[in-house]
Amino acid sequence: MLTRTPDRTLTEQLAERFAERIRARLLPAGARLPSVRECARQQGVSPYTVVAAYDKLLAQGLVEARRQRGFFVRDFVQKQAPMPEGQALTAPTKGAKNVSPLTGVGMRLSGSHINATALIRGMFHQASSKPQPGAGVLPIGWLDEARFMGAAVRKITGSSALRDGSLSYGEPMGEPALREALARRMADINIHAQPDQIMTTVGATQALDIVSRTLLKAGDPVMVEEPGWSVEFARLDALGMRVLPVPRGPEGPDLAVMARYCELHAPKLFVSVSVLHNPTGYSLSPGSAHQVLQLAQQHNFHVVEDDTYGHIAADHATRLTALDGLRRTIYVSGFAKILAPNWRVGYLAAPPDLVERLLDTKLLSTLTTPSLLEKALALCIEQGQLRRHADRMRLRLAQARARSVQLALEAGCSFAAEPAGMFGWVETGVDTDMLAQRMLDEGYLIAPGALFHATRRPCTLMRINFCTTQDPAFWRTWKRVVQSG
Repeated sequence: MLTRTPDRTLTEQLAERFAERIRARLLPAGARLPSVRECARQQGVSPYTVVAAYDKLLAQGLVEARRQRGFFVRDFVQKQAPMPEGQALTAPTKGAKNVSPLTGVGMRLSGSHINATALIRGMFHQASSKPQPGAGVLPIGWLDEARFMGAAVRKITGSSALRDGSLSYGEPMGEPALREALARRMADINIHAQPDQIMTTVGATQALDIVSRTLLKAGDPVMVEEPGWSVEFARLDALGMRVLPVPRGPEGPDLAVMARYCELHAPKLFVSVSVLHNPTGYSLSPGSAHQVLQLAQQHNFHVVEDDTYGHIAADHATRLTALDGLRRTIYVSGFAKILAPNWRVGYLAAPPDLVERLLDTKLLSTLTTPSLLEKALALCIEQGQLRRHADRMRLRLAQARARSVQLALEAGCSFAAEPAGMFGWVETGVDTDMLAQRMLDEGYLIAPGALFHATRRPCTLMRINFCTTQDPAFWRTWKRVVQSG
């Protein structure tokens, strides 16, 4: 709570609290500030103090007042020019406004950059020393169990590889030993690729970017699952693509929506997280996978399969690439979620006829990737250390998930999707954008559901990380904040 001091008034403290969050994009453009009365009650101050604080934010150009609606965070990023009439697309979902369910034509994506920025900045924002429910990776304490990585790096840098890997650019496709190890790892999940079909990247995010820049041009329509990873919506939107959100269900993407998009807009690409989908935890069924591939064949588009969470999934989980055999699919994965976020080692596997084009794009962006860490990672895979580490993490995650689910249910929440994987898609019954700001006051960063949609809209869902929501203290705080209104 705010406390008056000789040096700083309550008004100054409240204004600074909001200003800091706005500048850090933790309060994104378009977000509505609490009403004066509500903010006064939440912060334990007078309405006059809130009005004075909001006036300061207005004077700084951080918020704008909308008549009879309240105060909203200003969009101080230059807006792009609107797309020509009839070219902007959104999902033909039931109940959507300004959208024709027959044509799928509606308003251009708005807020996707903002959503992604909020999500990414949240990754680097430590609200407090408490476990953070909105985190997107395993806790540092869990990852620190992989002590074998340090030993592998010491072994590599203690050899001639240090000199060779430092004084030359290395192989453009990536470290050969790692690509050979990846080919063997992929065979374990029934994806058969030769090392010369595999290319290393600076994390899975760069792999997705390389595919987009190679296969698409500005204005091309791309299907992406919704809810989904905001960074993917924003990245494609920034490249000038027309994003077609496809509702994601327990069995897979909404095939009727995909078929309609194919008839009307001839999309060039479909991006899917088929296994342990973020944020729902859904995994693709064999039947749905087969129909997706049939659509790809019939309508001549490629499928990018983002298997970022594959290391914590069962090897027998249905993967599009395993069924397709790398004909129309491009497989993307990495090691940030399971091993070392800052090593930034990712990779993609592609059909033979696309490899050279994808490599050209990589060369234009990063030339190549650092071989020393790739050599160390290859050593960890070859010696079975990565596999054993992943087995331990799966077991530990299952225990954390059971505990977190129990606590969430006891707190009055429900799950919009069957709990699986690292994340839970939780129904709260309240506006989670507003809840997120209240929880920040308590030292907790949560991931409101609006972050996972192509266009920002009020949402009562939130994504939780099962690893960081095992603490009853978080759920007690959550319940208190919700009950206080």
